[in-house]
Amino acid sequence: MSLKNRGMAGVALWLVWMLLLAGCGGADAARSAAAPSSAASQAEAPAYRIVSTTVAVTQMMDALGIELVGVPTSAKTLPERYANVTRVGNPMSPDLERVKSLRPTDVLSVTTLQYDLEPTFKQIGLNASFLDLTSLAKMQEEIRGLGTRFGREAEAEKLASSYNDTLKRLQGEAAGKEKPSVLILLGVPGSYLVATEHSYIGDLVRLLGGVNIAQGEKVEYLASNTERLQQANPDVILRAAHGMPEEVIQMFDEEFRKNDIWKHFKAVQNGRVYDLEESLFGTTGNIAADEALEALYKKLYP
Repeated sequence: MSLKNRGMAGVALWLVWMLLLAGCGGADAARSAAAPSSAASQAEAPAYRIVSTTVAVTQMMDALGIELVGVPTSAKTLPERYANVTRVGNPMSPDLERVKSLRPTDVLSVTTLQYDLEPTFKQIGLNASFLDLTSLAKMQEEIRGLGTRFGREAEAEKLASSYNDTLKRLQGEAAGKEKPSVLILLGVPGSYLVATEHSYIGDLVRLLGGVNIAQGEKVEYLASNTERLQQANPDVILRAAHGMPEEVIQMFDEEFRKNDIWKHFKAVQNGRVYDLEESLFGTTGNIAADEALEALYKKLYP
């Protein structure tokens, strides 16, 4: 089936894809902070009891040296710090009774899941926070916010600033070079979408000088139309596989082999079609953003 024919299916399967993404991206857990021995020590070190519900957020908390009392269940390897911390279930549908039993002072998720999760958390009397990780700048802002909130300002500033150093260096190297036009395809088993500049990967492309062919949109992802994409004729095609990466890559390969229209794409003719590593290029930001920038730069400016 061509991308054009899969367009509407891609939109319809978007929510399913989000479930898959959240399930494989949910993560780490944590230990509760030591109880203060006095009122004075409590004022100095609040006894936070934090539940993190995604891998990305858990990795950030680990980088900031913050303990957790609960983390989501995930097939991914969580930071060693949280090896013995309680798992609270799938990020998209956490075990609410278990979360509440941990008596959390803070529950952390991401804006991608806010629409579905916020009402359920409120129903059980938990006021969750949803971090916006849809761009590098927003992720940096959230990291600094976590540092301020949990007394890790110095660590947060060091982490957030490290991305600026990498970005500035790469932007300097790209200065004066021709800006490549880029098509970003986001795939899960059975479906493809086009990522705009408002998506996390699209934001990284934009920061490095790439020109996303999906311009003038307000959403993060669009249904695919191969004829329209071919008219844009991008210099580079980036393929991001999620859910079941190996299966999706095979699906991409089959699509590009059987659908003749791809043979007319400049990127295909010039061998500039790249599969992105899932651990670096998720739908939301993560602490490996500097590695993602390095990897992406080599694809945009070989």
